[in-house]
Amino acid sequence: MTETTTVGSAAAPDGPRGSDELSVWPASTGRLPHGEISVGGVALTEVAERFGTPAYVLDEGEVRERCRTYRAAFPEDRAEVVYAAKAFLCRALVHWVREEGLGLDVCSAGELELAVTSGFPAERIVLHGNAKSPRDLDTALRLGVGRIVIDSASEVARLAAAVPPCETQRVMVRVLPGIVAGGHEKVRTGGEDQKFGLSLTDGSAQHAVARILDQPQLRLTGLHMHLGSQITTVKPYLAAVRRIVGMMAQLRSQHGLVLRELDIGGGHGIAYRPGEAAMDLTTLARKVRAELVSGCAAAGIGVPRLIVEPGRAIVGPAGVALYRVLAVKHTGNRHFVAVDGGMSDNPRPALYGVRYAPRLIGRSSRAESVPVTVVGRHCEAGDVLAADAALPPDVRPGDLLAVPVAGAYHLSMASAYNLVGRPPVVAVRDGRARLLVRRESLEDLFGRDVGT
Repeated sequence: MTETTTVGSAAAPDGPRGSDELSVWPASTGRLPHGEISVGGVALTEVAERFGTPAYVLDEGEVRERCRTYRAAFPEDRAEVVYAAKAFLCRALVHWVREEGLGLDVCSAGELELAVTSGFPAERIVLHGNAKSPRDLDTALRLGVGRIVIDSASEVARLAAAVPPCETQRVMVRVLPGIVAGGHEKVRTGGEDQKFGLSLTDGSAQHAVARILDQPQLRLTGLHMHLGSQITTVKPYLAAVRRIVGMMAQLRSQHGLVLRELDIGGGHGIAYRPGEAAMDLTTLARKVRAELVSGCAAAGIGVPRLIVEPGRAIVGPAGVALYRVLAVKHTGNRHFVAVDGGMSDNPRPALYGVRYAPRLIGRSSRAESVPVTVVGRHCEAGDVLAADAALPPDVRPGDLLAVPVAGAYHLSMASAYNLVGRPPVVAVRDGRARLLVRRESLEDLFGRDVGT
């Protein structure tokens, strides 16, 4: 691994991508004649012709390399890397994550069932959720999930009552460290007055710990936190670790409790467009470790095993979304390019204001790029995939557009709005393309409608 690894950049910065224009694309990206682009040795126009559009392309090699980069930054002898499945999950990805030595973090019975039935060891899975359903907890206990993160005081009694007699369940407590961080207000989860976790400030977290210690069916292994998403600086993590170590020292003093694990969550920021900031993973790992060791030494407690939960930083930069242009129009001073997808396959621009850098592929244009608004096909004024995108002014119906950094929170947040089926996921590697998730058909959608 290089001295500094930025999780928003691919693992081979000197590869075939070349210019800054392709800096946010997978490391395997290559330029072909006539404006063509390849990923994983496969031309993107070939993927579009074979599987149709819209479609998600996922570079398997990039995903695996990012898993390895995390394992190198957080060595197994003192840390655990757990992939956050909410970013994207399918059976193939379950296999990739397992083979690369990562654990898995799930948020529902559905994600848990998919992982275990795909062969992932349940003991290496962490279950999250601020409002876990009875089915979530029953499934976790039935399958033998490794840890359950308790998110509210009421969950303590519910979970303890559900644990079978003569058995115990390992749990952690999600703590609010009171640190606000993240790229958008809707993804900042470490401060007060939001739905996740238990506050350090008002004593809710300490109260939950005391309740757990009164339940012999539950075994508290550590504390958990998650500050937010798209965090690009190390400072918030260091401040949060200091506060959590203080709580661990307090619990040691009050209860004689020695906690062996500290999960600092994920949220490591990536670059969606060239020039944007991204988390420096090497610096994060080094400084968090140093802060944890020094803080524990000062508090007179043992150093817990560190757990990190990257999701977006593993799969986000490995994905590319493909669209076909359906219409082009000029309205006032705006240049609109409408494509055959939209907010049903990527709601994130509407939800969080995420900005992408789409690219024309499959043909060359000598025209100088101009600001263009790439919009979707849905009946919403907010159905905008990319505002102020730099594209040639001669983009026309039938052209193909490719949008990089599309591997996280696209399919997992997709919908069937306007009864438009969700796109397929196609894996590319070593010059081969294969279908991982098929396109959702009208038959799939109509089959759920059983009323008369």
